[in-house]
Amino acid sequence: MNKPLRALLIAGLLPFAALGTAQAQSELDAIERAGVIKIGTEGTYAPFTYHDGANGLTGFDVEIGRAIAEKLGVKAQFVEGKWDGLIAGLDVKRYDVVINQVGITDARKAKYDFSDPYITSPAALIVRNDNDSIKTFEDLKGRRSANTLTSNFGQLAQRYGAQIVPVQGFNESVDLLLSRRVEATVNDKLSYLDFKKQKPDAPVKAVAYAQGQDLNASGVLMRKNNPELREAINKALAEIRQDGTYKRISEKYFGVDLSAEQ
Repeated sequence: MNKPLRALLIAGLLPFAALGTAQAQSELDAIERAGVIKIGTEGTYAPFTYHDGANGLTGFDVEIGRAIAEKLGVKAQFVEGKWDGLIAGLDVKRYDVVINQVGITDARKAKYDFSDPYITSPAALIVRNDNDSIKTFEDLKGRRSANTLTSNFGQLAQRYGAQIVPVQGFNESVDLLLSRRVEATVNDKLSYLDFKKQKPDAPVKAVAYAQGQDLNASGVLMRKNNPELREAINKALAEIRQDGTYKRISEKYFGVDLSAEQ
């Protein structure tokens, strides 16, 4: 290729390269200009995102979201929705990110971007106290398990051969379990421990916890190709670990410093 033609081609491509950079920066720029980061969350998944006695939105994930917003120099605005449509809300730009215990999986990474993990927790296999036939995840084969269909926990139960009875969240899963409409639920260990703390006499027990590759690492979910936003959120997460904010939030909800385990 002769030099003049090559120079013309390069010159012609420069505006497109500049456009790509502008697009990559636009989401963070828009958040900063608006002074608000919109965060998708359920509001029904204690202790991560739920309503307290005064009907105020609270929880571990909610406080992490507010801490991230503070580090970004903006306010957090939460937009609530049911789990099964929560991630899809990113596609129609209902919000900028989702902070709702969204497990980091290869399937999701193919369509969305994640921050660095901000919490890791194993799945718990939960049954009624009088159930002695389910002791391991392998025992789920052919059994009815209450789970949200698109969650990591639901997919884990399916992988072990469970028949999934669809629900909207943890509380509904436990209700079905207690009423004997299902035999088990696979759910987050921390949610289970919080439930038992609130209702120690509830006749349910955790008989097994996932290990290895089945550990559930969650991150802040965002639309693809926004490296500036992802970098800013990762920086915010690192800062709240370093300044003790993460420790304070995790001890408030779980009684332990989870930052030491991440």
